[in-house]
Amino acid sequence: MNMLIDGKLVPASNGDTYETFSPASGKSLGFVPAATSDDVDRAVASGKRAYLDWAAAAPAERAKVLRKMAATLREHRDELGFLDAQDGGNPVTAMKGDVDLAAELLEVFADWAMNLGGETVVGRPNMLHYTVREPYGVVARLIPYNHPLMFAASRIAAPLLAGNAVVLKAPDQTPLSALRMAELFAPLLPPGVLSVLSGLGATAGAAMVAHPDIRRIAFTGSVPTGQVILQSAARAGIKNTTLELGGKNPMVVLEDADPAVAAAGAITGMNFHWTAGQSCGSTSRLLVHRSLVDEVVERVAAGAKAVRMGDPLDPETEMGAMVTPQHRDRVMGFVERAKGEGLRAVTGGGAQIEGAFVQPTVFADVPPTAEIFNEEIFGPVLSVTAFDTEDEAIGLVNDSPLGLTASLWTQDVAKAHILARKVEAGYVWLNTSSRHFVGLPFGGVKNSGLGREEHVEELLSFTQVKAVSLDLQPGSR
Repeated sequence: MNMLIDGKLVPASNGDTYETFSPASGKSLGFVPAATSDDVDRAVASGKRAYLDWAAAAPAERAKVLRKMAATLREHRDELGFLDAQDGGNPVTAMKGDVDLAAELLEVFADWAMNLGGETVVGRPNMLHYTVREPYGVVARLIPYNHPLMFAASRIAAPLLAGNAVVLKAPDQTPLSALRMAELFAPLLPPGVLSVLSGLGATAGAAMVAHPDIRRIAFTGSVPTGQVILQSAARAGIKNTTLELGGKNPMVVLEDADPAVAAAGAITGMNFHWTAGQSCGSTSRLLVHRSLVDEVVERVAAGAKAVRMGDPLDPETEMGAMVTPQHRDRVMGFVERAKGEGLRAVTGGGAQIEGAFVQPTVFADVPPTAEIFNEEIFGPVLSVTAFDTEDEAIGLVNDSPLGLTASLWTQDVAKAHILARKVEAGYVWLNTSSRHFVGLPFGGVKNSGLGREEHVEELLSFTQVKAVSLDLQPGSR
């Protein structure tokens, strides 16, 4: 596979490649280009040439292109889902669902095209004041490995619809579906409007962030990398930067909740069946009222144990592998240290010898001081902690530098709304978990990020507002 630059499928400028592997089998899936800073320069230059004509088109015309992109994804659903399952280790059924979600989001943004207008402002009778929204020009999108195709396709929707050219950096670990998407989208877009690069973040990603002609950056990934991006972007100029970062997300089961329903929600909230827990939104801290904790732990342990882990290409598989053997080892490091601290794993806690697999793991009686209670593991490891009062529970929820998602379970609807306001998180589920609902803004507070996605706010964030004032009677007062 090659990269997409200026409408052409090309190798890296120096011919360098790197190898990508199946995390489930360890087998090589081939070589992809390792983009250089020169490749970034070429992509940005082509975007600068292309975006003016693209931005001059009516938003409705750009929306038509997004709809064609969505239709193309659906035509290649099986192929793209298969690539992600091979390359990333997640179940093929879930990855085909990611293709559906990406197509849906492209169409939703197309529906929002008319939101790109400005506004008029009341003034004196002889004055006309109004605003217009204009694109930044060339913007950078850097995406993570856990939903490769879904992020690659859906996260270019807003900047493209807003009239920008986009340089997309495919994930280091899972580049295949983004490169195939580039091949499919190339005939649909003017040359230069979309570039897709593969390569290492330390090289290609760093060059994108520091490039003087990229004025808008959007990144999804870890908190440490987000901090590096902010620092680099600041050194390179004043750049509008949005970040969707990590989470150590709580799920709170109150005394009046149905323990069976809540336990099922905890399994769903961990995203075992979607990404093997490799999700920034996973509710990996389960806080349960002490009167219910034994029953909830028993049910959650049974639910985790029942998850069918296996070959990602088998349609019957419910949970696949960690993205790399190195990440498997990192996750298992958390598990082994927790065991070494005397914490009790009620199910799981092991790794397979072959493949980058980690069993769905549940620890009970986890104290708030434990590493696994506080650190984002990004794997299939759930900690359960008991509480006695609602104030104690909210204190445990908010005593974290992260604030991406939270889930609250209670049969008291009024209480649910009251507690939702007390929770420091950008996205709160009440009596449900995990699912995103199109049109609701997704993003975090505190160290979990800046900005919102999957909402009109994301579209508008890829525009700059210009104010215009016109004197209809120059010289008069």
